[in-house]
Amino acid sequence: MNRINRLNQRLANQIAAGEVVERPASVIKELLENSLDAGASRLDIDVEQGGVKLMRVKDNGVGIHKDDLALALSRHATSKIADLEDLENIASLGFRGEALASICSVSRLAMLSRAETAEESGGWKVATEGQDMEAKLAPVAHLQGTSVEVRDLFFNTPARKKFLKTEKTEFARIDEVVKRIALSRFDVQFTLQHNQRTIHKLLATTSEQERQRRVALVCGPAFMENSVSVDMEGPGLRLWGWVSLPTFSRSQADLQYFYVNGRIIRDKLVTHAVKQAYRDVLFHGRHPAYVLYLELAPSAVDVNVHPAKHEVRFRDSRLVHDFLFSALHKALAEVSPADRLPAQQAAMLSDVAAEDGQSVYSQGQNSQSSLTLAEFSRASYSSNGASRSFDRNQVQQQLAAIASLHGDNTEVPPLGYAIAQLHGIYILAQNSAGLIIVDMHAAHERITYERMKLACQNEELKMQPLLVPLSIAVSQAEADCAEAQQQVLLGFGIELERVAEEAIVVRQIPSILRDSNVEQMVRDVLSDVLEYGSSDRIQAHQDELLSTMACHGSVRANRHLTIPEMNALLRDMEATERSGQCNHGRPTWVYQSLLELDKLFLRGQ
Repeated sequence: MNRINRLNQRLANQIAAGEVVERPASVIKELLENSLDAGASRLDIDVEQGGVKLMRVKDNGVGIHKDDLALALSRHATSKIADLEDLENIASLGFRGEALASICSVSRLAMLSRAETAEESGGWKVATEGQDMEAKLAPVAHLQGTSVEVRDLFFNTPARKKFLKTEKTEFARIDEVVKRIALSRFDVQFTLQHNQRTIHKLLATTSEQERQRRVALVCGPAFMENSVSVDMEGPGLRLWGWVSLPTFSRSQADLQYFYVNGRIIRDKLVTHAVKQAYRDVLFHGRHPAYVLYLELAPSAVDVNVHPAKHEVRFRDSRLVHDFLFSALHKALAEVSPADRLPAQQAAMLSDVAAEDGQSVYSQGQNSQSSLTLAEFSRASYSSNGASRSFDRNQVQQQLAAIASLHGDNTEVPPLGYAIAQLHGIYILAQNSAGLIIVDMHAAHERITYERMKLACQNEELKMQPLLVPLSIAVSQAEADCAEAQQQVLLGFGIELERVAEEAIVVRQIPSILRDSNVEQMVRDVLSDVLEYGSSDRIQAHQDELLSTMACHGSVRANRHLTIPEMNALLRDMEATERSGQCNHGRPTWVYQSLLELDKLFLRGQ
């Protein structure tokens, strides 16, 4: 073994650069965060050849004082923290003081700045080329703020340059970084250029509508059209933003933006809480989309756990996990059919008039009159003898429901009124602005499932003692967890006892899960409690069983439903939580507006 030696300054910076400067997108991220910490309200990003040739970030922040310019390029030099107390209450995006030193060690860097308090009319420029080159200071004309130019990235480390991808791929990474940061600060204007072509120009926002427009520009308009607004507060916590409806899911977890005090992170605790909230409504193998912002005291979160600050550590992880789950679970449960239908439904009908007259159910002079009961009966049954067995009361109820669609003062339910049953599978219903198609089995399955869950929640969890206590060999960490969290596990319906250093005995379990694999269930619960401080395994197993029971207890295909039965099902759907999806995440109903139907038949063209 060699003797211990102190690393020289260049090698130390190269190692730090390997953590901080992974690719051009990493440079852009660090520079943008510095500009935001400087109070900038406008950021201009100019990139050439995917960032390898040139990256320039210009801001209008407070700037850097002349005497601090050269110092800013050295390691662990920062204006954002001064002592240990500051490190425990970090409110800025950057704080390590490593970014500029790491960047200038692998590139040709020039920084131009004019401080807000500068007495001189112009600014100053500091330039360096690789770590061994001395920083050169010179006067330059510059407005208040800072401009950083990074040229020829990895020019002195060709081995690192070989790992870069194509120009298109590297710019796509830069584009993603700009989008993520743009979503964290709606009050800042962002402009992005690549090879002298403007890619984005995101203006600063002042209203909720403008915020939604920026989110739509970054995430796509389909996300905003299929998302739910969230704004919940807890003990020292606030969660706000947008989450997608379960029907708007992704094959990859690529449209997920989560911010903690304005810093974007990817945290397994957050991912688990979101996944748990979507468990009952998301189709298997799909991923939700969301843009969420968590606000809490800086002292309650440690951001100094990852070199690139991608991860954080919460002081009370269980509190954060439970708050995220309950907030999202409640937001998704409160989504009703009325929320999913377009807000402009009622107004739309007045604009649908075709050249040859309005649509059949439009209000106006050209609308067709409703059939009377006698005319409906003759039209439907004149060709056969079915009129003798036809239920005139059902027809009368159906016509009364359809007639209410034409009433000026009648409030039509979101899912409208049933008009027919198709192939014994689907219910066709008409509301004030279009057609609703309902999968009756899937809808009834969700209604039955939610009622069974509510019934179970209202009763205390019934426990059943095992005839022969089950002994399970576990690790020492799991045994310690089982002993420390004995009361918590008892709340889940599991009574166990530690009998050895690496062994526990299960004595009671929830009675509803008596036929399940007890050993596997207990191991999964202990694993979750170790990892996240809580577990939803018992609830998940119970819900899975209730889901199976609800599936078997729901109306089956090819069962004939009367008009009152179909309308009763529609009203139950409007009053049931998560009625838009069945227990397996499939949609229970779809909507076709009158305008969309007219387009199918080229009406008005």
